[in-house]
Amino acid sequence: MGVTPLLHTQRPILGRTVDLQEETPNVNKGSKEEGIVEEKVPETNEQKLYKIATELLKTERAYVTRLNLLDQVFCAKLTEEALKGTFPVDVVKNIFSNISSINTFHNQFLLPDLEKRMGEWESTPRLGDILQNLTPFLKMYAEYVKNFDNAMELLKQWTDRSPQFKAIIQDIQSQEACGSLTLQHHMLEPVQRVPRYEMLLKDYLKKLPQDDPDRRDAEKSLDIIAMAATHSNSAIRKSDNLKKLLEIYEMLGEEEDIVNASNEFIKEGHILKLAARNTSAMERYLFLFNNMLLYCVPKFSLGGAKYTVRTRIGIEGMKVLETINEDYPHTFQVSGKERTLELQARQDLNPPHNTPYRAFQETIEIFHQKNETFKSASKDVEEVSTAELGKRAPRWIRDKEVTMCMKCKEPFNALTRRRHHCRACGYVVCWKCSDNKVALEYDSNKINKVCKDCYSILTGEEKAEGKKKGILEIEAAQFSGSSIICGFLQHCEKNKPWGKVWCVIPEKEALVLYLYGAPQDVKAQSSIPLLGYSVEDSPRPADPPASFRLSQSKSVHSFVAESEELKQRWLKVIRVAVTGEVPESQMPNDATANATDTQETSSDST
Repeated sequence: MGVTPLLHTQRPILGRTVDLQEETPNVNKGSKEEGIVEEKVPETNEQKLYKIATELLKTERAYVTRLNLLDQVFCAKLTEEALKGTFPVDVVKNIFSNISSINTFHNQFLLPDLEKRMGEWESTPRLGDILQNLTPFLKMYAEYVKNFDNAMELLKQWTDRSPQFKAIIQDIQSQEACGSLTLQHHMLEPVQRVPRYEMLLKDYLKKLPQDDPDRRDAEKSLDIIAMAATHSNSAIRKSDNLKKLLEIYEMLGEEEDIVNASNEFIKEGHILKLAARNTSAMERYLFLFNNMLLYCVPKFSLGGAKYTVRTRIGIEGMKVLETINEDYPHTFQVSGKERTLELQARQDLNPPHNTPYRAFQETIEIFHQKNETFKSASKDVEEVSTAELGKRAPRWIRDKEVTMCMKCKEPFNALTRRRHHCRACGYVVCWKCSDNKVALEYDSNKINKVCKDCYSILTGEEKAEGKKKGILEIEAAQFSGSSIICGFLQHCEKNKPWGKVWCVIPEKEALVLYLYGAPQDVKAQSSIPLLGYSVEDSPRPADPPASFRLSQSKSVHSFVAESEELKQRWLKVIRVAVTGEVPESQMPNDATANATDTQETSSDST
């Protein structure tokens, strides 16, 4: 794509084409005699919304380019080589998971929808409805994120094990399309994409007027995308930490059991250990984690382990203090339940006396903060009794007194889990635990946000978990009345037992199969985004009659219809949906009426 000089570019603003030369008049800024002062015209709210929409489209185009690189280049080339028998095809499948389905959805649906909307922005300036179409397909991201750690490990394994595997990856990485970035970097793109949608949507809602017709769709989309983004953010942090734990595990000869989600790497480095009986100092190596210290000695070998662990010291009960030693400046003592060490920071560190000592101090402090968060919060707090709850204003616990939600114990962060106060008891809780509203007597019976425990006490009813309405919380009856196909099927996922489910492919979400326990259920048990799935109906010895299977990566769903005729009707729809096309309705003319009659009969009988 050619780059057009800025001052000769035209861009549309709210459907109007504006020449940027008109917006940038030729003003002699340095002329004091004319006394001309150029005033910057502030952007209107409509222009800000348009800018956010443009940013979404721009980043979506770049994202689709990366998806194509992963799917059509990396995955395709490795699969081609695997089919020659060089390495297992399953290795490639397990590394790239369902990237092909994600690529198809964005390439054929979301990106074209965004481009079409930007072309008609003047008449339809909205994003919420388009992003709401994304929400049923977030399950694809959940599968990709869940597989991410395993994919990284397989990638490392086979890069080391197979020269051909390594050569293909290195060859693609050297190409201009890769932008000098590794395959691992590109594979992180889908993990990072959902949080990006969340950020843009939050910014969009800030600028969107309260009475705008797009607000409802945008807020609903944000609720679901925010929940999915939490998992992605967590996966990003976990994957970086896991990679480091695996590196250390190999450095220690794969003998220390440290690859655990609860272990968080903090710092590592060379240090001098002072002998207890004389004034000699010995070279040692430390690995500091959130919950332990590994005190190691260098291991001189041509390959394999680099260090041997001498002592593992727990952070619980650990103390660190600076010491005075005439022969060795900048020394400090680390005292734990298992052992006490006198250490000296290496002199090539800058500053030498601060770096390791402060790292120990901060780690111990954070460890105690997490363990003491509830004690410090409740210390000297006059709690509101159950009898006075809602009748007397509580004493609010300060934000800085807690590091995690006082109900679900999940740690707070600045983006996805912020602090909120229960207006009844004053506890600091996360948004999930404060998503309950009730009238409080002390506040003139105004509706206030309260935590789930206070809600139960004040109303006498239990508040169900997961207050935000999820993508599965759509009534089966609502879908069945306007579906492409619906009906009972026997269903089995992997090695789970068979069960009878009410299956629906709705007209408004024609690429998603919803599974309900019964036709009147208000929430689906699960959903299957059909895009990219393989359909198999060849009979196998152990399969019941009229059976078929849907498979993608590690996910396999088996179904059995009541008759061969019903099976073929389902297959006719599903085989079209997996390609991304909208299938024709298979419901007979009176199906909607019959479904309604069945629902009304069921309703009357209860």
